[in-house]
Amino acid sequence: MKRALISVSDKTGIVAFAQKLTKLGFEIVSTGGTAKALQEAGVNVIGISEVTGFPEILEGRVKTLHPHIHGGILAKNTPEHMAVLQEKHITPIDLVVVNLYPFEATIAKEDVTLAEAIENIDIGGPSMVRSSAKNYERVAVVVNPKWYEIIISELETNGEIALATRQKLALEAFEHTAQYDAMISNYLNKVFEGEMFPDEMVFGGKKIQELRYGENPHQKASFYRTSTATSGTVANAKQLNGKELSYNNIVDVDAAWQLVCEFEDPAAVIVKHTNPCGTALGSTLAEAYRRALAADPVSAYGGIIALNRVVDEETAKLVIETFMEAVIAPDFSAEAVEVLKTKKNLRILAVGEKAKEKDVWLEKVSGGFLVQELDEHQQTKADLKVVTEKIPTESEIKELLFAWHVVKHVKSNAIVVTKDQQTIGIGAGQMNRVGSAGIAFEQAGEKTKGAVLASDAFFPFRDSIDAAHQAGISAIIQPGGSVRDEEVIAACNEHGIAMVFTGIRHFKH
Repeated sequence: MKRALISVSDKTGIVAFAQKLTKLGFEIVSTGGTAKALQEAGVNVIGISEVTGFPEILEGRVKTLHPHIHGGILAKNTPEHMAVLQEKHITPIDLVVVNLYPFEATIAKEDVTLAEAIENIDIGGPSMVRSSAKNYERVAVVVNPKWYEIIISELETNGEIALATRQKLALEAFEHTAQYDAMISNYLNKVFEGEMFPDEMVFGGKKIQELRYGENPHQKASFYRTSTATSGTVANAKQLNGKELSYNNIVDVDAAWQLVCEFEDPAAVIVKHTNPCGTALGSTLAEAYRRALAADPVSAYGGIIALNRVVDEETAKLVIETFMEAVIAPDFSAEAVEVLKTKKNLRILAVGEKAKEKDVWLEKVSGGFLVQELDEHQQTKADLKVVTEKIPTESEIKELLFAWHVVKHVKSNAIVVTKDQQTIGIGAGQMNRVGSAGIAFEQAGEKTKGAVLASDAFFPFRDSIDAAHQAGISAIIQPGGSVRDEEVIAACNEHGIAMVFTGIRHFKH
């Protein structure tokens, strides 16, 4: 008779699975709550203590860590190993069905204590899963209920579980325990105030969806949620409508969401190819969106919208007037959802309030990856240093800080021109700064008269200042720090332009 060991936290489908295994001639060994659930359903179960000859101890912390369990799992199908089992009166275990204590769900609770989290770190489960996966040539290990019907089908058809299936199960098992350990590591690193950049960094991820393709149709891609993802992140957004998100949609949605979270007042952002083409504030969300769209309606077509308030019906009606790929916001009123759903392909993403916890940014390079803190620096009026003879007015200071929030999210070299809390010209990703400035001025046209300009890094030459003067710019915000700062300051004084230094650079590559 074959033997299956079943001990699961997620009991989805487990009773029916165990019943079918019993009909196929398996005897079932089980523990704790799983054994109770199976017995209540009429499944004959051998308790774990009957197998080990030793009671569960330490409040259940020790129950499966025993040679009668791990010997039964790890024994290879060789005469020598089978002889040892026979000598020690150990029964081989052929199928291990285990998923782990709900650590992820536990630490997701707002009021979770460290003691509660620690008690939900599974020890025996991962040991059994890893032992079974290591011995996949003889043992099948199942950590996900999705396999139950496949296992039964193979047993009914062939009398055994195919080697190819056991290999897939083993791989998934090791992925499962790696993800589990990554969650524990990241949680304890945060609780114990560990290093942001430890000597060994681990990232766990669960696949959210297979994507149709990557940046281009010939590239395969998938979307994963990390073990540290919280509410207020794109990976945890709830899609309420529309087509499946593409790779590029997800990248753009995240860029738009990160920018709109910069603002406390009602704000709207429209992104194309990770750069904002329109950003604006308003007294209402509808006004903010109307102004963001007006900033560059040509580029906005087919863009991604981010809004920092619950979307109301009035705003929703404005959104559907133009073809857009997706809209992301903390939430949507029922009326707004009904309006937006009239565009059946429009992706609607409810993401919750912006994430409060610090995160890191990962950039993959060949053979490794870079990790850095997110650029969450918030500039205030008190941080600004006026370096020109002309002092910016209070309204100009307010405008400069708005422009500074936006330029942080534009690809370098970045120039942003704004007026009345609305972007009117954006130059992004150019190989020289004066080129970005020229693009921004051309886009803004006559509206540059009296506008302000933000530069993500210092000006290496005065050429951009001369161009700003010709465009009618009244004030500039930039980090400073160039060897030619005095030349640039002199140019501003010559043209009567106010300029402030932030001392902070915002490169975005």
